[in-house]
Amino acid sequence: MRIALIQHRHAGDTAQNLAATANAVARAAADGAHLVVLAELHSGPYFCQVEAPAEFDRAETIPGPTSEALARMAREHRVVLVGSLFERRAPGLFHNTAVVFENDGTQVGTYRKMHIPDDPGYYEKYYFTPGDLGFQPIQTSVGRLGVLVCWDQWYPEAARLMALAGAEMLIYPTAIGWDPGDPDEEQARQRDAWITVQRGHAVANNLPVLACNRVGFEADPSGVSAGAQFWGSSFVTGPQGEFLAQAGTKEAEILYAEVEPGRTEQVRRQWPFLRDRRIDAYDGLLRRFID
Repeated sequence: MRIALIQHRHAGDTAQNLAATANAVARAAADGAHLVVLAELHSGPYFCQVEAPAEFDRAETIPGPTSEALARMAREHRVVLVGSLFERRAPGLFHNTAVVFENDGTQVGTYRKMHIPDDPGYYEKYYFTPGDLGFQPIQTSVGRLGVLVCWDQWYPEAARLMALAGAEMLIYPTAIGWDPGDPDEEQARQRDAWITVQRGHAVANNLPVLACNRVGFEADPSGVSAGAQFWGSSFVTGPQGEFLAQAGTKEAEILYAEVEPGRTEQVRRQWPFLRDRRIDAYDGLLRRFID
């Protein structure tokens, strides 16, 4: 199955971002992609660099203008499309939400980001309520998609629960980058850690992993920090963590890969990790810390 990851660069405003997305989805479909994945919060800037009440005006209901635009793209180009939105669920209640559209434009699933960071330049706890939909794969014509979002990618528990619920691939729309002030060696360590932990999820669960990131520099609107240099590096691995495709660190691009749906079954027969789990011995995972 041919898939496409749209490594996104912020284009200036919502209309420009959606136009760029529509053009990329059309190109991906013309090149034979059946599944297209977009980066985290792709319709606007990464606004979480600051805590500002006015930024809540960016949020939309689902259905809403952006989700309807994504549905049209999926329908027009006959692709399964994974998008990412700032969801206004109710007055004062907001989520970082992924939506999945079938190739006829029908919205077939929603995932609300479960793990919410609060780091310098990533003040997401100010904006997003943690998700309440759990770790449930979304059934589509291209398989059962285990959709997670960005900070979720550091948590093996999330990947495992998606795998145990029958996910056939793990998908991570992402917005992660460097502090431009960090030295080169620290930047390299961070990027390598990001890639390595997700390859580990592929290996431990024998599933393909699709990680789709933003790219390019976005200034801190407050001027307090040096801004964020999103490192791109979107990638696809197979179920043994092998790279199937990887994007660069500097440019927006469409990354293509071929995923073989039947390989998970083959690999799990060789590496039966799920068979050998000691589910009788893992109670400690339900504790914050073991003293």
